[in-house]
Formats: sequence, C-alpha cells, structure tokens
Amino acid sequence: MRIPPYYKQPSWQRFLAGAAVGGCISWLIFLFMFGALQERNSALIEKQAVQIKELRGYIQIFQEDYQELNKKNEEMLTIQKIDVKIIGFERYRITDRQSIFEAEEAVKEDLKSLIAKNLTDVYKNKEIIKKTVENKSFKINGKTYELEVKELYFYTTVALIAEIKLAG
Repeated sequence: MRIPPYYKQPSWQRFLAGAAVGGCISWLIFLFMFGALQERNSALIEKQAVQIKELRGYIQIFQEDYQELNKKNEEMLTIQKIDVKIIGFERYRITDRQSIFEAEEAVKEDLKSLIAKNLTDVYKNKEIIKKTVENKSFKINGKTYELEVKELYFYTTVALIAEIKLAG
C-alpha cells in the first residue's frame, strides 16, 4: 500500500496549509481570549480579597465595640422587680393561702429598698438580704414562723425562694 502523492497537487497543499495556519490562528485567538478572561477574573479575585480583608477588620472592630457595650450595660443593670415564694407551708398544715401571701408581701416590702439599685451592689450584699429575710418572724394561726432562704437569684429580678419553719 502506498500513500497518495498529495504534495504534487496544489489544491491539497493549499487546503492543508490553510488548515494548519487556521489552527494556529484560532489557537492564538483562544489563548488571547482565555488570557484576557483569566486576567479579568484574577483582578476581580484580588479586589474581592482586599474587600474581605477590610470587612474582617470592620467586623473585628464592631465585635470589640459590641463586647465593650455589653460589659457597660451589664454594669448598669438595676434591680427592677422582687419575687418572693414561700414553700413548705403544707408540712405545717397551713391552708390559709392569704396568710402565706401576706408573708410574701411583707418580705417584698422589706426588700423594696433594693429596687433601682445596681445589680453588682445588691449581689455583694446577698448575705445581708438573707439575714434580713431569715430574721423576720410571722404569726399565722397563733403560731410563730420564721423563714429560711433556700434559693436566691439575682438579675433584673431578684427571685427569692424561702422555706417556712416553726420558730423555736
């Protein structure tokens, strides 16, 4: 088998030369377009990287300011409400809910001076608050009762849970 002698025919030579030159030109055009596109994308990526770096800096600044403001606000918290709950009255068969309510209100009245005080100052004086509540005695149905503080929670509301005990 033998290869046909296309090198002797000028039409085939022009066709193959045109295909080779066209392939080279199209490859150069492709490289130019692809390079321009990649250059544009890399410039965009660099620009976005700079923006991201700036925004991360802003976020860091805002987070620091936010934490600083939270600390200041926590320092400025004040007591706004006092909740008192008396438990254990069922053990002494006290069925008079009105007496328990009046005892709770009396304790609230004693602690009313805490309202609008700074939270940290009130927390520092928690032992005084406990002693104030525990030294108070109540007469219910002819018997004298005292309170023992079981739980004491501090936030904008002071929550006090006290157990009633027979005074001895």
